[in-house]
Amino acid sequence: MPALDLDWIRAQFPALAETVNDQPAVFFDGPGGTQVTRGVADAVGNYLLRANANTHGAFLTSQRTDQVIEEAHQAMADLLGCDPDEVIFGANMTTLTFALARSIGREIQPGDEIVLTRLDHDANFAPWQALEERGALIKVADIDVEDCTLDMADMRRLIGPRTKLVAVGYASNAVGTVNDVAEVVRLAKHVGALTFIDAVHYAPHGPIDVRALDCDFLACSPYKFFAPHMGTIYGKREHLERLRPYKVRPAGDAAPDRWETGTKNHEGMAGVTAAVEYLAALGVQHATPGTRRSALVAAMTAIQEYERGLSEQLVAGLLAIPGLTFYGIREPERFQWRTPTVSVRVAGFTPRALAEALGQRGIFAWDGNYYAINLAERLGVQADGGMLRIGLVHYNTTGEIERLLAALREIVG
Repeated sequence: MPALDLDWIRAQFPALAETVNDQPAVFFDGPGGTQVTRGVADAVGNYLLRANANTHGAFLTSQRTDQVIEEAHQAMADLLGCDPDEVIFGANMTTLTFALARSIGREIQPGDEIVLTRLDHDANFAPWQALEERGALIKVADIDVEDCTLDMADMRRLIGPRTKLVAVGYASNAVGTVNDVAEVVRLAKHVGALTFIDAVHYAPHGPIDVRALDCDFLACSPYKFFAPHMGTIYGKREHLERLRPYKVRPAGDAAPDRWETGTKNHEGMAGVTAAVEYLAALGVQHATPGTRRSALVAAMTAIQEYERGLSEQLVAGLLAIPGLTFYGIREPERFQWRTPTVSVRVAGFTPRALAEALGQRGIFAWDGNYYAINLAERLGVQADGGMLRIGLVHYNTTGEIERLLAALREIVG
């Protein structure tokens, strides 16, 4: 597979020209939200200037809005490998998950069990935990603290005849671990339970095929893969049609309309389509001409391969820094089970102090628990500022990693 054209890629992202104290900014904050392409910004602006109206009107701008909505559903369907009416748009993944959980809660009976994990972002924990109000029993699969991987033996033990839903992250937004979601889905299906996959962190880093995975629901957030701030959920058509959403009476009764409550973020949806088109254009450089879906798979496969090289460089460099504690998978031969997102601590420094020192040098990295509060508590770092998170995406470079490592060595002394 040909190497990524980093010059072309970086030229698509205007924010990468930002400077801090006369130094180029380094965006290692991707897990919290990536930068957007010029095409995405243009699509948002173009919608607001030429199509800003509500839906289903008998006039031009409203008709343009209807087209924007249709195109956005098709774009996400191509990215995920499903049909357009199986994609729900909303404010963000958290809000959508709470709405879906509330609807699933209509069918929960006292004593029904829901299996969650300690590795997940709280947006894939709190909405399901709230169903304790319906009498649900919450079971939580543990992790191996040595490498921050999901304890699959514990998962197998917890999934049983009373399990009604299993919610698991595709990849950890805190330490980058990629879970064996296919095995989790298999275990859940064996007992007739629903599956909900949080793919928010995984989506910018590798291809997703919901048909092959055979999950019931999968969530991702476009603003984590180069689009505006929005959320999406894939749901099997049978569930989206069977479950009863909470909605206003005039809203349509067909999926996905029945799940997309209120006026949609039309300009954001225009930006989502543009982000998918960017990825497809990248994919065309790595595959023979075909469908947009095939181009997207080629793009995400090329991104995954490139980012694995970044991970090898980053992790090796971090492990060589004195006093540094590394959380997560560190062996290169296992890097197919991680994204290029790592969390660390350094003796003598709070994560906030490290983030501030890096920020002064133009390197943007997060500190805290990143809403993975159960993981931070399990690792024993929640009460002491969490961790420093360095999150790469495909517009990052080997030179930026060297700059980060040099800065950390200077800060640590």
